[in-house]
Amino acid sequence: MELKGKKIGFAFTGSYCTLDRVIPSLERLVEVGAIVYPIFSESIQKRDTKFGTAASWEEKVIKITGNEPMTNLIEVEPIGPEKFLDILIVAPCTGNTMAKIANGITDTTVSMAVKAHLRNDKPIILAIATNDGLGNNAENLGKLLNTKNIYFVPFGQDNPSQKINSLISRMDLIEESLKLALEEKQIQPVLIEYKGF
Repeated sequence: MELKGKKIGFAFTGSYCTLDRVIPSLERLVEVGAIVYPIFSESIQKRDTKFGTAASWEEKVIKITGNEPMTNLIEVEPIGPEKFLDILIVAPCTGNTMAKIANGITDTTVSMAVKAHLRNDKPIILAIATNDGLGNNAENLGKLLNTKNIYFVPFGQDNPSQKINSLISRMDLIEESLKLALEEKQIQPVLIEYKGF
């Protein structure tokens, strides 16, 4: 399915070291004619890190998409009743956010956006980046792999010798993952050997 004209919610969470890997996919979506609505988690909005300041990420995303990010529960709640998104992606999706989604906790901007969009029986894509995907969060990952309308960008262990529980998605597969999810298909294989893409 083509992405031109599709309304895509693009939610960013606080895997700061992964943000640079996500930006090229964001740019690509705009290039192919998608209408992208950014959504920022509270941590992206407030924290400056060695990977960039909160203000610099906001400026970069606005420049790419032409849209101000949604930043609070009040702004994202209408995603449900107004049904204005075709699909929503969380990229990068931290383990914390994954756990909230798996357990129906909607106390953040991103988890509320997901809840609101799921109520419309439309697809959600998760591009995970978590140090505990095979640890405490493995249960949540398993639950979401079996949840209707939840799809994943293929992922693998990014550093199995030093971070045995860490998982990260291939961010370069975001576009293809979105296209297939719009057809209610999970891109395969979902489990991959991660080679630093």
